[in-house]
Amino acid sequence: MVDYIGVQRVQALVREQGTARFIAGLAHEIEADYRRWNVFTKSARHATYSPLGVIELMPASDDRQYAFKYVNGHPKNPAQGLLTVMAFGILADLETGYPLAVAEMTLTTALRTAATSALAARALARPGSRVMALIGNGSQSEFQTIAFYDQLGVREVRLYDIDPHATDKLVANLAAESLPDLRVVRCSSVAAAVAGADIVTTITADKRNAIILTPEMIRPGMHLNAVGGDCPGKTELHPDILRRTDARVVVEYEPQSRHEGEVQQMPADFPVLALADVLSGRCSARSSERDVTVFDSVGFALEDFAALRYVYRLHRQQRGDRFDIDLIPELADPKDLYALLRTPSRARERPAPLTEVARA
Repeated sequence: MVDYIGVQRVQALVREQGTARFIAGLAHEIEADYRRWNVFTKSARHATYSPLGVIELMPASDDRQYAFKYVNGHPKNPAQGLLTVMAFGILADLETGYPLAVAEMTLTTALRTAATSALAARALARPGSRVMALIGNGSQSEFQTIAFYDQLGVREVRLYDIDPHATDKLVANLAAESLPDLRVVRCSSVAAAVAGADIVTTITADKRNAIILTPEMIRPGMHLNAVGGDCPGKTELHPDILRRTDARVVVEYEPQSRHEGEVQQMPADFPVLALADVLSGRCSARSSERDVTVFDSVGFALEDFAALRYVYRLHRQQRGDRFDIDLIPELADPKDLYALLRTPSRARERPAPLTEVARA
């Protein structure tokens, strides 16, 4: 049997810790994996594109475990009452190839994206950064705000979205959180939101070469957390921002980022720094407080590997409802697969609960 970690189980795990603490723990897990970068077998994600969106497989493995995530990106889905991004993943034992868990990764991806953003910003943003502009107030915006509030001490968020209902949603959700000294400012434009910000997070959904930030908006010392550009033909920054002489661009996995990130706009020899090198201390992205740092985040499979392992560990450690699924045949003779057709099946309408005794 394979552990099943569904949406309700992830909800319970996050609520037990609190969202901020969960994201912080996940950021620690991701950082630890980036610091052992050379242990991993890595590849760019495999993408299948259609006129309406993309479906991707994202694999990664270390010397003990393998993980992959299935994820889509369909910007027009909300008009049908569907999520723009939906995901699930599998964590497996590398020695046997057997899966350990099948897990939801829609909620988990939002949590790991916020964790990675905050992790990068701790290394790249100026110390004492307290004001963040948040451009794009959709599904990931709450997670980003909570992560930056908790891990970087951001105390003012300046919000803008072309859809005012998205901003309404974000304001209401933040008001319900325990963020007592957070100042939330609605802005009438991107330029108004960016004015005076130490950190600018762009997290828009349109699948196009958009220009969300223009050169005149950028001030010395800013940190840009560019999250929304994550596939070919989808960007958020004017290329002249990347060309600034004081700009330092950091990517997760260069072969993937040059195809999908903001740097897809630049020539092949455009210089970038690797997040793994920055986190390990092999290089520094900021030489002065006037440098402009850019985290060109597209999402990398190593982060999903860390997230799946983290959720699986919490799932096994913490009490609560636990279920398994009969994804893998159980045979008396592993060479006799046909025996499954001679044995009456035991149909189950839902995953069977695991007892603590059985899983001790």
